[in-house]
Amino acid sequence: MRAFRVAYDGTAYHGFQRQPDVPTVEDALFDALRDLGVLAADADKPSGFAAAGRTDAGVSALAQTVAFEAPDWLTPRALNGELPGDVRAWASAEAPPEFHATHHAASRTYAYYLHAPDASAERAREAATRFEGTHDVHNLTPDDEGTVRAVTDVAVRRDGPFLVVRMRAPGFSRQQVRRTVSVLAGVARDDAGTERVDAVLSDRELTGPEGIPPAPAEPLVLVDVAYPDLSFERDEEAAASARAVFERRRVDRQTAARVAGELAAGVDRG
Repeated sequence: MRAFRVAYDGTAYHGFQRQPDVPTVEDALFDALRDLGVLAADADKPSGFAAAGRTDAGVSALAQTVAFEAPDWLTPRALNGELPGDVRAWASAEAPPEFHATHHAASRTYAYYLHAPDASAERAREAATRFEGTHDVHNLTPDDEGTVRAVTDVAVRRDGPFLVVRMRAPGFSRQQVRRTVSVLAGVARDDAGTERVDAVLSDRELTGPEGIPPAPAEPLVLVDVAYPDLSFERDEEAAASARAVFERRRVDRQTAARVAGELAAGVDRG
C-alpha cells in the first residue's frame, strides 16, 4: 500500500469524487493510472483505493491524500507524467496493508480566503472561537445524519484584503466549512452580531431567510490531512513541477484581475 499527497486546482472539476459525465479529480487520477498500466482498462478502481476527503466542485487541495496498492516504481513524478497539469502528486509514503486514507486520518484542515478588505478580523476571531468544541451543526450542512462534529480549532487572520479562516477537525459535514465562513463573514462585516453563532448552533432549525448559505467554493483549500503513523517523503522533481504549474496559474489570474480592474475603472470614467 502506498499513499500519495496530491495538490490540485479545483476550478475546472466537479469535485473530487467521480460523477457521471462531468470531469472530476478522481477521474483524472484513474485515467493516469490506466495510462501507466497500473489500473486495468476494465477495472473500477485500484485495489484498496481510498481518499482523505471528497472536496466539492471548485474546491482546491494542497494535501489531498489517496492510497492504493501500487508498484514500487510508481513515484509522484511518474504519476505526474500522465496527470493533467492542474493535478500534481508531490509526495508519497509507504503504508501498512490495512491503511485507509479516509478512516485513518487524524484531522483535516481547510483554509478559506475571504475577500473582505473592510471587515473586522477581531469580530470574526471572537465569533470563530464559538465554533470550537463539539456541536450539532445541523444548520451548517444539508446532511440529515452525523451532524454532531468536534471542531478542534477555528482561527482567523488578516492577510491584506483577505480574512483567512482556518478550520481543523477530525472530519466535517458537507458544506460545514463554507457555511461557517458565511456566518463569520456576516459578523466581520457587521451584518450580524456574535449572537448569530449561538442561533446557528442551537437546536432550532434555521430555514428560509434565516438559513445559512454556503460561501463560494473556489476560495476553499484542503491544506492538510494528518496521519501520525505515516512519514511522507517529498519527491523534489514532482514538487518543482507542482510549484511551476501553480505559479503560472497565479500569474495568469493576477493578469486577468488586472484586466478586469481596468475594465471596471474604465466604465466608471465613462
